[in-house]
Amino acid sequence: MATTADIKNGLCIKFKSGLYIITDFQHVKPGKGPAFVRTKMKNVVTGKTIDNTFSSGHKIDPVRIERRQHQFSYTDDFGLNFMDTNTWESVNLPVESVDNADLMKEGEMVEILFLAEEERPLLCELAAHVVLEVTYTEPGIKGDTATNATKPATMETGAEIQVPLFINQGDTIKVDTRTRSYVERVKV
Repeated sequence: MATTADIKNGLCIKFKSGLYIITDFQHVKPGKGPAFVRTKMKNVVTGKTIDNTFSSGHKIDPVRIERRQHQFSYTDDFGLNFMDTNTWESVNLPVESVDNADLMKEGEMVEILFLAEEERPLLCELAAHVVLEVTYTEPGIKGDTATNATKPATMETGAEIQVPLFINQGDTIKVDTRTRSYVERVKV
């Protein structure tokens, strides 16, 4: 058993009969009263994020998870299919277990989290940034750059994100997968 002193980002714990990954935490020592740890936790199965406060020294039940590199292969009626490039084994995950799945293109490397005791895949995490080609966007108007205005653009994977007005069809851009936002234009 661990305590709240062992809490860190990425730690997976059993909490209220579910598996949660700690995405953010803050140790608070108020001037009056006992210390506590404020956490944000993401449910591994549903993807729902909850806030919880643990009193200092509270016992937590950590779960061992392993991160393994896999390559996105294809999508079918059963979900998303990934391949372990070392063992050539295939892993199938439902679309709901992958945040921003529409930003993945075939051949993209991702990390899949496995529950170590059961060898069960839990969820998939994309790289922080992906490089995609813009397949459709309205043309920008010359001189209309005085504000931080954006316009919708459709990517090669079918995802739609907001881009600056100077981005044109056929441009290649870097996209932040956590916020679904434009980062920069990439020269190919």
